[in-house]
Amino acid sequence: MGHHLGGVLQHGEIGFLHLLEIAVFTTDGIFGLPLRVAATYAFMFVLFGTLLQACGGGDFFYDFAAAQTRRRTGGPAKIAVVSSGMYGMVSGSPTADVVTTGAVTIPVMKRLGYSGTYAGAIEVAASTGGSIMPPVMGTAAFIMVDFTGIEYRDIAIAALIPAILYYVSVYSQVHFSARRFGLGALTGTIPAMLATLRNGGMFIVPLVVLTVALLKNYTPTMVAVYGLLAVLAVAMLRASTRIGPIGLARVIVETCYRMVPVAGACAATGLVIAGITMTGLAAKFAHVIYAITDAQLLPTLILGAALTVVLGMGMPTPSAYILAAALMGQTIENLGVSLLATHLFILYYAVMSALTPPVAVAAYAASIAEANPLHIAAIAVKFALTAFLVPFVFRPEFLLQGPWQVTLLTFVTAFAGLIVLAAAIEGFRYRPLNAWRRLLLSAAGFALVLPSAGLALVGGGIVAAYIAHAQLLARRAARAAGDIQ
Repeated sequence: MGHHLGGVLQHGEIGFLHLLEIAVFTTDGIFGLPLRVAATYAFMFVLFGTLLQACGGGDFFYDFAAAQTRRRTGGPAKIAVVSSGMYGMVSGSPTADVVTTGAVTIPVMKRLGYSGTYAGAIEVAASTGGSIMPPVMGTAAFIMVDFTGIEYRDIAIAALIPAILYYVSVYSQVHFSARRFGLGALTGTIPAMLATLRNGGMFIVPLVVLTVALLKNYTPTMVAVYGLLAVLAVAMLRASTRIGPIGLARVIVETCYRMVPVAGACAATGLVIAGITMTGLAAKFAHVIYAITDAQLLPTLILGAALTVVLGMGMPTPSAYILAAALMGQTIENLGVSLLATHLFILYYAVMSALTPPVAVAAYAASIAEANPLHIAAIAVKFALTAFLVPFVFRPEFLLQGPWQVTLLTFVTAFAGLIVLAAAIEGFRYRPLNAWRRLLLSAAGFALVLPSAGLALVGGGIVAAYIAHAQLLARRAARAAGDIQ
């Protein structure tokens, strides 16, 4: 229909035979880049995660998280955040993470007093971040390798600080939320850290092998192969973790089942890519975006983030990334953003689309919570709200590309800023916060997160003054209470 349009959106007439040729018989359509990545890199890493789970790696991650959080406020919720993050490092799939770790963490949270909606939302927010957590990340990250030509090692290294900051954000909000609702620590038997490491610490070895292979610049396929061999080797050390030929066959079958929807989505995305290529829509779309934003970087980034999230509401993360990258990638790059930062920005929001309503695939996977998926998704967005800010401050320091002193300072201030923002969003620190305190902490948190030394000093000063004022009020209250007694 584009040949009937006028202006910048017009293109020549495309006949059915030409469409069929491009979409089916070339590598620009169904059998293009997305499907090729799904059949190679993605399959191997999904196989790695499935094998690790089958050998008991998922149980180790849960026990490790439980031993780490132990008797802290909101213990089960924090276990969900830590264990989902650790399992997400190897699964690379928000839905697989929710189904696997959520089967354990959601019932425990509900027993402690969390509603089904809150328990499911915490698990969804925690699981979604696994797709941006190195060393494995998710399928979309492998597509990014072929899409950009950037080495997977460089992508994984650059994604480290944003992934850590994501979990700082979610963990902080879970903490303040637990304090606000007065939810206590985990009850019952808690595994000791030494016993946990003694029983399952060997499952750390495959992660180390993956990391070393990445740093040595092996191809993603070889990295996955080394990881698989490492899992099989450590699993042989104990009879309880050993897996035989039948078990291995079941793992391969389960991997194929998990890859079917991914491969289907990638094939369908290939058709859309073919349409974009034939019509030249990507270049034309840039004209429309520049007309809306006046070629200003911040409005363009906001529009790009919104577009990526909207695309992700109706399709899996890899498809959302591919389409958003095709439509917005060059547009953002033309405004002076590096290739790596541009595509990590798009990848980040494609991943976040897994928890944004109305089609939040990770929320629908949390059926064990026995709550409305749309309500779960809405609360999950609240728990991940400060994480939506992180990509807007991508700079070389955030991507581990600047001087280490500047990188460390930027990370520390962003770390502190996200905690302050979490307290402001939940409206609770040690006690409930009124409106002006929440506004003050929100301003301080934004100032600390933004990569500016001047703003960081202002934000730090505000936080220091707030803490000093709170301590002064506490001392006065204590003296008054002593006088009354």
